[in-house]
Amino acid sequence: MGRNIVETIVGALVLLVAGVFVFYAFAKSDRSSPNGYEISARFDRIDGLKRGADVTVSGVKVGSVTGFDLDRKTYEAEVRMMVSSSVSLPLDTNAKVVSESLLGGMVVVLEPGSETQMIPPGGEIKKTQGAVPLSELIAKFMFGSTGSK
Repeated sequence: MGRNIVETIVGALVLLVAGVFVFYAFAKSDRSSPNGYEISARFDRIDGLKRGADVTVSGVKVGSVTGFDLDRKTYEAEVRMMVSSSVSLPLDTNAKVVSESLLGGMVVVLEPGSETQMIPPGGEIKKTQGAVPLSELIAKFMFGSTGSK
C-alpha cells in the first residue's frame, strides 16, 4: 500500500511540473494577443509562406503573418501581417517573401523607404517582390539565367 502512495505522489509531481512548463511556454510565446496593427501586401507568389511566419525589418522580428487569401480578380496572394505598434513604416516600404535559410521556412522582409507619410493601420504595402522558387535560383546559378520570357 505504501508503494501506491509513493507512485501517486510522484505522478502528481510529474503532472504539476509538466503543467508549469506548459504555462511558462505559453506565456513566453508570441501567441498572446499582439500589440500592433494589421497591414497587407499583394504578391505574385508566396511559395511556402505560412500563417505565423516572421515579419522582419533589418533582421529584427517586428510582427508575423496573420493570414492570406487569393484575390479572385488579379490572382495575386494578399498577405495580412500584424506589425508591432512601436514600428512605423513609410508609405514606400518594400515587402519581399524570402527563404529564412536553405532549409528554413519563408519570411516577409520589410525594407522601409524614405517617405515621411506612414502606412496607416489597415493600409497596404504597394511595392512587393514575391518568392523566388529554389529551382529557379539553382538554374540561375548553374546556367547564368533562366531564359527569356
